[in-house]
Amino acid sequence: MMLDYLFRRLSLLLFMLFALTAFTFSLNYLFPGDLLTNFSGQVNTSFSQSQILEEKYHIDDNALVQYGAFVGRLFQGDWGVSLSSGQTVASHVALLLPATLELCFYALVVAILLGIPAGIITSAYHKKWPDKIISTLTLLGFSIPVFWLALLLIMVFCLGFGWFPMSGRIGLLYEIPAVTNFILLDIWILGFPYGGQAFLDALHHLALPTIVLAMYPTTVLTRFTRDSMLNVLEQNYIKTARAKGLNRRQIILDHALRNALLPVIKQIGLQFSTLITLAMVTEVIFSWPGIGRWLIDSIYQRDYPAIQGGLLAVSMFVIFANMLADLTHSILDPVSRNQSHGKV
Repeated sequence: MMLDYLFRRLSLLLFMLFALTAFTFSLNYLFPGDLLTNFSGQVNTSFSQSQILEEKYHIDDNALVQYGAFVGRLFQGDWGVSLSSGQTVASHVALLLPATLELCFYALVVAILLGIPAGIITSAYHKKWPDKIISTLTLLGFSIPVFWLALLLIMVFCLGFGWFPMSGRIGLLYEIPAVTNFILLDIWILGFPYGGQAFLDALHHLALPTIVLAMYPTTVLTRFTRDSMLNVLEQNYIKTARAKGLNRRQIILDHALRNALLPVIKQIGLQFSTLITLAMVTEVIFSWPGIGRWLIDSIYQRDYPAIQGGLLAVSMFVIFANMLADLTHSILDPVSRNQSHGKV
């Protein structure tokens, strides 16, 4: 049964990757301009160079042959050349994607640490003042646009009090060689240079973007955990535990929490995918050097190969994140796996 489930998920993954690569490939025909330039990202080439590029990208062949060559180049790491920088798109993705993933990861950690306990508290004190206060704050946080919250925090804590920097990942005084392109991990690998001040400065830069980005998933996880806990607390085995004389803490921690968190695990994976999208707005406002900001800049500059590469990288990561979340949820919860096969 598990092998059959894995086969179904692998088939779905392959189909989604095919659809993604096919759509990305079709952009070469949808973008304005010369087809060869859209494929290669190279302009003002000589006649001999154009002949070599036309042969490489199979310009004279049909679309199926071009698509096959396009997929082959993707596996080889040849994603074209950026029109604005003249550097390879793959190098941009390798440099900038870790910054976005780092920001999203810390925002998700904050959302988990705040959202799940808040949801448990609201369910434990259902219709009492803790539930009302947290639910009100959750509604406010859910309703606040990300860009408005970011600008508000910058105005108050950066311009007003001067407590936090407005942009970047680390101060200009510190030179941290890129090892993994994850700034905190690189500082740790280098042995916390500058007496640990570089690490603190990186955390200082990371604080406000993380708070802004974590707002939406925190509210979603709070409400989702609350609803899941309330649903579990209405089950018969919980009523039996109450009849045995167990207190509220024992019921929640020993009986309800484990089953209530199973649907939340899948929701965490979905929220990570949402964070990738929200990170684009956050990176632009805080000048965070991630792939979202680079992708938006590429749209403004009409850098078509960069748009293709950024779209492909972000979409592939979202697909794998969703699949991993779904697989983890199914492994931990066999009931959901059986339901996906039409069994009860």
